[in-house]
Amino acid sequence: MVNASPRHKALSLAVFTALCASSHAYAQQAAAPAGEEEPTTLATMTVTAQKREEALQDVPIAVTAISEQLLQDTGVRDIKDLQVLVPGLTVTSTQSEAITTARIRGIGTVGDNVGLESSVGVVIDGVYRPRNSVGFGDLGQLERIEVLKGPQGTVFGKNTSAGVINVVTRRPSYTQSAEGEVTVGNYNALGVSGAYNDALGEVGAFNIYAAKRKRDGWMDVRRGSGPRRETDDNDQNFHTVRGKLLLEPTENLEIMVSGDFTSREENCCAAVQTTVGATAAILNALTGGQAVAAPGDNPFDRVAYSNRPTTQDIKENGVAVEVNWDSSWFGGATLTSITAQREWEAINGLDYDFSTADILYRVADEDESFTGFKTFSQEFRLTGATDRIDWMVGAFYTDEDLDRTETYRIGSHYEPYLSVALLSIINPALGTSPTAPLFLSQASGRPFGTVFAGLGALDTYEQSAKSTALFTNNTWHATDALDLTLGLRYTREKKTLVSNYSNPNGGAGCGAMLANPAQVVAALVARGLSVAQASAAAPTVVGYGCLPWANPLHNAPTRDTVQSREEKEWSGTVKAAYRWNDNVMTYGSFARGYKGGGFNLDRVQSSNGLSSGSANGILPVLDTSFAGEFVDSYELGAKTTWLDGNLLLNATLFHQKYEDFQLNSFLGTSFVVRSIPEVTSQGLDAELMWQPKSIRGLMLQSGLMYADTQYGDNIPGGDFVSPTGALYKLPGAQMSFAPKWSGSASITYEWDVGSLLARFNIGAKYVSEYNTGSDLDPEKMQGAYTVANARFGIGAQDQRWMLEFWGSNITDEEYVQVGFDGPLQNVSPAPNNPFNTFNAFLGAPRMYGMTLRVRY
Repeated sequence: MVNASPRHKALSLAVFTALCASSHAYAQQAAAPAGEEEPTTLATMTVTAQKREEALQDVPIAVTAISEQLLQDTGVRDIKDLQVLVPGLTVTSTQSEAITTARIRGIGTVGDNVGLESSVGVVIDGVYRPRNSVGFGDLGQLERIEVLKGPQGTVFGKNTSAGVINVVTRRPSYTQSAEGEVTVGNYNALGVSGAYNDALGEVGAFNIYAAKRKRDGWMDVRRGSGPRRETDDNDQNFHTVRGKLLLEPTENLEIMVSGDFTSREENCCAAVQTTVGATAAILNALTGGQAVAAPGDNPFDRVAYSNRPTTQDIKENGVAVEVNWDSSWFGGATLTSITAQREWEAINGLDYDFSTADILYRVADEDESFTGFKTFSQEFRLTGATDRIDWMVGAFYTDEDLDRTETYRIGSHYEPYLSVALLSIINPALGTSPTAPLFLSQASGRPFGTVFAGLGALDTYEQSAKSTALFTNNTWHATDALDLTLGLRYTREKKTLVSNYSNPNGGAGCGAMLANPAQVVAALVARGLSVAQASAAAPTVVGYGCLPWANPLHNAPTRDTVQSREEKEWSGTVKAAYRWNDNVMTYGSFARGYKGGGFNLDRVQSSNGLSSGSANGILPVLDTSFAGEFVDSYELGAKTTWLDGNLLLNATLFHQKYEDFQLNSFLGTSFVVRSIPEVTSQGLDAELMWQPKSIRGLMLQSGLMYADTQYGDNIPGGDFVSPTGALYKLPGAQMSFAPKWSGSASITYEWDVGSLLARFNIGAKYVSEYNTGSDLDPEKMQGAYTVANARFGIGAQDQRWMLEFWGSNITDEEYVQVGFDGPLQNVSPAPNNPFNTFNAFLGAPRMYGMTLRVRY
């Protein structure tokens, strides 16, 4: 159990209690400047949740709209920063910042395997991003972000069964302006950015934004004998350039051309040990020092152990053209075309064992570690309205090429470590023998040092995915008070995967034991076991000797494995909204959501050679496909406006039932994908926003979510059977990464200080306890915690300059992002097994600094 630090918990809860009046929502407008005569009312806020501009209080969707000013106040630069503002939203990263997963209402798709598409869609300026990680990075100058909760497939596409994060960046304007920013902070943080906007005569305008940010790592790394050179991890080093060109050649034609490029060259992500098992002594003996944390060490000392580099190199670029033409068709309907071409690639080194022992690793080389997307998308929409009907019809096409190269290199300590660990599992006394490191040499009949060595696995994946969809979303104003909405989407998708698995080192150790199992039995008998005991233990030895990266049964250097699947599915929604008066609207909705199936892009083996078999077998699974995911979602909500439009109070009851939920789990040696027949998420999502007339410049925003998100009671398959199944804790349990309670709150106040303007914001998010591991091991529980950010700025009344002092996680709250089994250091799913080691990727510590903004 990972608990929030007691010395900070009281302060954290005090901060949150002071902020949280009741629920949650976020303004599309900033708090009114203190000098204004009348505050802008909140009731006029607009969103594009249904691909048309509408008042937030008129949209029958649970949507959170976050303004440019609030995003700036809270330091949001990417979707990971966003989670502090939105109850029910969690965003986590694991082995690399390129592996990022967003969840809404407890629902999301583990991102460690790019074969799985996300349940939470990310859309940036109308362009869908194929995975959450592809939408991660400095988003530049933001206009607003909308978080839509629940299935949104009718308008935003098939892979939005849990919700959508809709990012809108700033448009060019016809006013010449320039902006600059310099940021310094702890961990030697330095950031510089600049933007320029200007007109191109009377028919066009453009803007360009560039930024460079660097920071030392906040994780100390013990390197052992190397070859890693970096002594810290989780650093920052990236630059980005973004530009937009707006052309308006006629009054009814608008063309927006946008492009961006981002490069990240960093070191990420080291993990710490949260529970240290008996394997630590074996690792320490091999290295002649401390290879992992010692029992009793505090993981929040942020000391990691890694002898191999975690170098990551991420590149992203894209161009998009959006055309909006107000036609003469159908009463002046608007035709929209969005054409986009994007490329994204990541190279990432990894120390698989997270220790200073040389066990398993991956080098940061394109030939051994590469994930790349090339995506072309085209969307057409025709949108119009009559006195009674707001209508939209459209078509969408995407062509995605995915390439992945995955490798496992076997280090010099692998063979002796596995020998000692296996003997210790069979009989702890055997592991203490001075000759224990020689055991696998004896069991395989090969010279010591040659049983496992070199490049164990070199696998390549080439996936082609084409998707075509037709959709419509229409609202009928049946009366002045009653609106009925019908949305429908038909999706046809085809995916083809070509996989090539190879063992460059030949998998000699595993092959020798499979060819001569009697040798394994004889080696055990030589260690003092009876023939019966040795025969019973031999399958365990062979199983560990034939782990995926060492199993030559996968080896097919001249033979490709080809898989293909095609899906044709309907999704849609029905909504009814009734406006009782100008201040109260209620609605009910049903939505059918869909997320496409796919293929597990990893070596998979099981007890019977089928994906449904137990994960502890050694037979290669050639059919790694998994079915599409579906959800039926019911919502009942109310949106209310008070105090002449200056107080908004909204709430939604929801019930969501998922079928064939796609679960990706790390079981200590590989990732496995399982389709869970049933997952339910139900609860209450409430939000409050208040801009009091009596206190100029003050804005209060808060929110609360209760989500009971559970697996179904019956999940077939050996992995779900107690006590030996790796996932036996799942049936009937609360899902991982799904806190039952979460709440956020923010206070913004702006006032005059003589001839200057001052601005203050403090915001916090509270989450109740939840499990951070996909297998729900109790050692991966995270206690309830609160994260708070604050910012104070003072500058010119006309905002030509402002100096801001800021802090994130100001109470230095200690929490885990993701907990996982220590690779090759975890032998049993049973709780409290003394042999097991558990690792975790930590949340970021307190950071603080100051930012100078200038504007012309």
